[in-house]
Amino acid sequence: MVAVKEISWEEASTPGFETTTRRVWREAVAEIAERAQQTLPECNGRVDKAVAIVLHGDVELLADGKAKVASQSNGTTEYVVCNGTCECKDFPRAPSGWCKHRIAAGMQKRATALMQRKLSAGTNGHAEAPGQPAQTHPTPAPLPEAPVSITLKAMLHGHEVLVTLRGVDFASVKAQVEDASQWLKAQSGHAADDTPQCSKHGVPMKLNHKDGRSWWSHKTADGWCKGK
Repeated sequence: MVAVKEISWEEASTPGFETTTRRVWREAVAEIAERAQQTLPECNGRVDKAVAIVLHGDVELLADGKAKVASQSNGTTEYVVCNGTCECKDFPRAPSGWCKHRIAAGMQKRATALMQRKLSAGTNGHAEAPGQPAQTHPTPAPLPEAPVSITLKAMLHGHEVLVTLRGVDFASVKAQVEDASQWLKAQSGHAADDTPQCSKHGVPMKLNHKDGRSWWSHKTADGWCKGK
């Protein structure tokens, strides 16, 4: 990680310094994440993963403008993000090349700069430049994390989709799940959680009955597959 602000021993020894710094950092990440979700609505799932990467400390900004981002699936692998490109497999298929590693690198850079401004403003005792009228800033948006989350998996128009629902308690998330299930059912023409999916081909299975027996399968170019 790169240093975002030169800190004296007296500042570091101040009671509550670490707590304050961590809070400001998380607020900065939350603000940048909210902007990213608004700018890249088609990449919201990747934005959430990028937030996790940044908060876990897995982004290293290099002096030459490049960034090293650790893989979430393999702790020994690092991807280099440079000039808007990334070495990961998702980069070619991500919308406009915005894979989670590229988003995380940009988020780290912007959140670092925002944190530095917040800490400097707090140290100087004011948030605005001298001679400028004080302005009321909105309360930072909450972190894209929640105590309770549930992810639904379904086939939508021939594509596998994941829908993550978050809330402050189980009851609130349960209500969202019921609404989302109805929406998925209306969009796909079948209940996403009632029809099993073929683990091999990733398509809905069909329930068959014959001679008192029942089984799930689906048709392929080579015949019927039972998902095994």
